[in-house]
Amino acid sequence: MTVAVLRRRPGLVRLRTNRPLLYVLCLGFVCLVVLTALLAPWLAPADPNAADLGNALAGTSTAHPFGVDASGRDTLSRLVTGARTSLLGPLGVVAFSTVAGVAIGIAAAWRGGWLDSVLSRSTELVFAFPGMLLAILIVSVYGEGLFAPVIALAVAYLPYVSRLTRSLALAERERPYVSAYSVQGHSGLQVCLRHLLPNIAPVVLAQSAINFGYALIDLAGLSFLGLGVPALTPDWGRMVFDGQTAVQRGYPLSAFLPCAAIVLTVVAFNVVGERWADQVARRDR
Repeated sequence: MTVAVLRRRPGLVRLRTNRPLLYVLCLGFVCLVVLTALLAPWLAPADPNAADLGNALAGTSTAHPFGVDASGRDTLSRLVTGARTSLLGPLGVVAFSTVAGVAIGIAAAWRGGWLDSVLSRSTELVFAFPGMLLAILIVSVYGEGLFAPVIALAVAYLPYVSRLTRSLALAERERPYVSAYSVQGHSGLQVCLRHLLPNIAPVVLAQSAINFGYALIDLAGLSFLGLGVPALTPDWGRMVFDGQTAVQRGYPLSAFLPCAAIVLTVVAFNVVGERWADQVARRDR
């Protein structure tokens, strides 16, 4: 991302080229969402599941700044509390797929031979099966909840991480420091964990940030289809699903706000991930 340097003029703040305004804003938004998820029980002004059918679809008020949904539940409380569930699922997807993908990629690159062929062909088979379809099939068998779709999407994301890790590890393996440590008697496991892995970690971390946004969209889509978290669980995707009735009756906030939260969070994670990737690329030039 190229950012022009602003000259110092009255009323303007000069930006550093290594800290673009968009990246700073997105990073701040990511931190804000994460803090909201962590502090949700204390930030929510009301019980997110407290229904008041007599007050259903009421407009904004002092007690309910963003109104209430079709069940009379406070929209702001569900939006704040839903941040926790909406981020927890993608975190599980990224954590599992990254750990497993990095292990498979490094093993394939380091050992080579038949192990590389078996692992590479196995991960390529997963590419032939869409992740969302796999998640829908698993959820239809095990029922709604967060565990089944997280595992399904993690398996679907695993090949992307493993192929990236394998290509990075193959490049690192040809560097002189690997041969030097091997000559000094370090085992392959020691070289990979202490030296090779830290060198490829920044790229993997950047890709994980981007994968987080994709996972958030996928899980929100499953919740919108009624295949994700249970009905009473506050979740942004589930809020969009529940807000369809409110939109039809002219009260769009209960559906619009979680949509906006999903879009802004995904964009923020993508911008942050791409920025990290650009920084690594410039460092390696």
